[in-house]
Amino acid sequence: MTIKFVLALCFSLFAAAAPAQGLAPDVQVKTITNEVIGIIKQDKEIQAGNRKRMDELVDAKVLPHFNFSRMTALAVGRNWPKATAEQQKALTGEFRTLLVRTYSSALSTYRNQVIEFRPLRAAAADADVTVRTQVIQPGTEPIAIDYSMEQTPTGWKVYDVVVGGVSLVTNYRETFNAEIRDGGVDGLIKSLASKNRALDTQASARPK
Repeated sequence: MTIKFVLALCFSLFAAAAPAQGLAPDVQVKTITNEVIGIIKQDKEIQAGNRKRMDELVDAKVLPHFNFSRMTALAVGRNWPKATAEQQKALTGEFRTLLVRTYSSALSTYRNQVIEFRPLRAAAADADVTVRTQVIQPGTEPIAIDYSMEQTPTGWKVYDVVVGGVSLVTNYRETFNAEIRDGGVDGLIKSLASKNRALDTQASARPK
């Protein structure tokens, strides 16, 4: 199982048929995980690697459960306050597109992995928690997936995913800082847009 697949699965876990507002964060993760796994198992087009089908799943179901603005701010780090409101909006859009396209391309690799849910260690009043899970697959070591979640007016949102001890947002931060150092914030926006176009080209070249 590759890190790319695991991160794709992280996104897919939050693809619910309806909003999960009002649920405790760990209950939300477990409920949506079980539902999405059921969808993936039954959807032959996703299993066959249908790009359009996977993109529709991610676009329609994943986004409401992630705080992309905060994720982008954390990934950009110290350079985020230096960006204008327009640049921040562009960065968030390109970063979201990059993540969605990367993860949707790997959704069809799900092959009956088992997800274990750890007890939530948080007080009832906590507004920032970590939901811990593990991906179990025969013949390999379990992979820990931790969701950093915050309570918002519209429910619990994910703002970081830590896979095997590696933070998603921290993993991007070094690259983003280097891009900004070389070409400024606009340079990072252009770089992300270029990566997204390249992913589109690769996807279009795959057999349908």
